[in-house]
Amino acid sequence: MEIIQKNLSTASYQTKAMLTGYLQTPVPKSPVQQFRPLIFVPGGSMTHIPVEQTEKTALSFSARGFQVFVLRYTFTSEHQPVYPNPLIDLALAVALLRKQATAWHLKADQLTIMGFSAGGHVTALYNDYWHTKWLRRLSGVASDQLRPNAVILGYPVIDLNLGFPKDATTRAKWADDPARYNAAAHVNDLNAPTFMWTTFTDQVVPVQNTLSYSQALLAHRIPQELHVFAHGPHGMDIANALVAHHDDVDQPHVAHWVELACEWIDDLFK
Repeated sequence: MEIIQKNLSTASYQTKAMLTGYLQTPVPKSPVQQFRPLIFVPGGSMTHIPVEQTEKTALSFSARGFQVFVLRYTFTSEHQPVYPNPLIDLALAVALLRKQATAWHLKADQLTIMGFSAGGHVTALYNDYWHTKWLRRLSGVASDQLRPNAVILGYPVIDLNLGFPKDATTRAKWADDPARYNAAAHVNDLNAPTFMWTTFTDQVVPVQNTLSYSQALLAHRIPQELHVFAHGPHGMDIANALVAHHDDVDQPHVAHWVELACEWIDDLFK
């Protein structure tokens, strides 16, 4: 495996955003010579990325046959309000994968974006906005290169008025026009098929966020799969002992979401 890092700055857009790729090399003569690309957008409240948990989640999906890329997007310490910069970062990451599809052994027409928590907000909004003129203009990339083929959301922030961020000061660091960044309000007929999971007992990002996005997808007849687990705290990642950074994260039942998501991807692209 080769680990690569690419800064996402362009001539017209300077950013500290980075894309880290965990690149597998195909086994000679194996029937698998290309891998499904997965861009992982971690959480971290728009202030940081939890590196230790993130790398274990990335490697978990790598072991399941994905070519995994982790997006370190713009933080509030670098730009305020932070939006739309994380969306531009993600657009540039998608475009880079499409450009490097041959060199990185990617099935470019099976690109999945996965986001957790605040990263889920970035991902859900990108699912809404990937085709828009303003994102095409700000990223400098044609819309046909920006389309996601599938989306996975884990305990995502969806609307800025559904419990997270909790205070007006933090919300102002995220967006100067909150209505524009309420992801459920901007779902449309061009959203990609979406897999979602969360828990009823998440005390940080209320379950209503996920349910709101699900209802919006349903209204537009976007294919989706939704799993709401009975118990588990916020920030579970792959929900096993490897990522149990606080009490009650090691949840074997919740950890099934990884296999469920992979089965859903298999079914979607079969």
